[in-house]
Amino acid sequence: MSSHLLSIDSLSRDEIDHLMRVAARLEPVAQRRKITRVLEGAVLGNLFFEASTRTRVSFHTAFSRLGGSVCDTTGFTFSSMAKGESLYDTSRVMSGYCDAIVMRHPEQGSVAEFAAATHVPVINAGDGPGEHPSQALLDFYTIDKEFTQQGKALKDAHVLMTGDLKYGRTVHSLIRLLARYAPMRITLVAPPGLEMPHHLIERVSRQGLTVEVRESLAGDFSDVDVVYTTRIQKERFTAEMSEGFNLSRDFTVDRAFLDSRCNASTIVMHPLPRDSRPEANDLDVDLNGDPRLAIFRQTDNGIPVRMAIFATLLKVEEHIERDLRDVPWFVPPTVGVDDTRL
Repeated sequence: MSSHLLSIDSLSRDEIDHLMRVAARLEPVAQRRKITRVLEGAVLGNLFFEASTRTRVSFHTAFSRLGGSVCDTTGFTFSSMAKGESLYDTSRVMSGYCDAIVMRHPEQGSVAEFAAATHVPVINAGDGPGEHPSQALLDFYTIDKEFTQQGKALKDAHVLMTGDLKYGRTVHSLIRLLARYAPMRITLVAPPGLEMPHHLIERVSRQGLTVEVRESLAGDFSDVDVVYTTRIQKERFTAEMSEGFNLSRDFTVDRAFLDSRCNASTIVMHPLPRDSRPEANDLDVDLNGDPRLAIFRQTDNGIPVRMAIFATLLKVEEHIERDLRDVPWFVPPTVGVDDTRL
């Protein structure tokens, strides 16, 4: 694994498999059954120049559960970058303070530019409509885990990706990752103007994925194993795109769609947050409590996967087992009141 995690492209299949194994070893820590302090004394710089709650807290929690400490920075308003400081200068300064840096930025390519100025590990937590590699890794970990519990194999799996496939950076990284595990079928359904970039479709098709593009969620999806839906990224729209844009129910994943067009073992994923307002027509809340809804298992899986990324980049993964000990505090048997699974 290289010194940074900027793109799924930087990871080989062997490296992805290694991260999955390390994540599995760290599950007792992520689930609050064990403690490890392999990163005690290390400091993480959590630099979020774009609004985030879940991803930022997930990285913070993952580093903390390995024993490290975290410095959080969010927003442009009061930062030196708002005063004209370059990404190069910010990178060099923060590298003098921190042992690892997680960065989110609204402009594609900005995290790579930041990482080019330092030898300290940098993790891309989202660069505009570009990529989100750690999300793809936790998504893949979730798919593999759910399939194992169902007795399914990844080979020849059928994944439906729907929603904003143009600006949804999570699907850009995930389809790149799934191409490492071809043969596999991918069906893409997006509203007009929000289709998956054609160069990505061409690329993963050359790598062995069978890609089908459909115009709506009408029809039969009974052989789909995974439905991966994304929120419409209106904040990235141009003024021309925003004017008059309305998402119809034809692109909404809800209980009726699953019951009538999918199958009893289809799992539903979403990178969150989902827009729960009725007019948003995002992943419907009527699926809450349905065991096919894996979105909360998905977010929980983000902790061991991000812990594995830190442990591997900072080269402490071989020290984990001998450092484990039991937690002394009360931990509930399930985190949420609706924790159900197939």
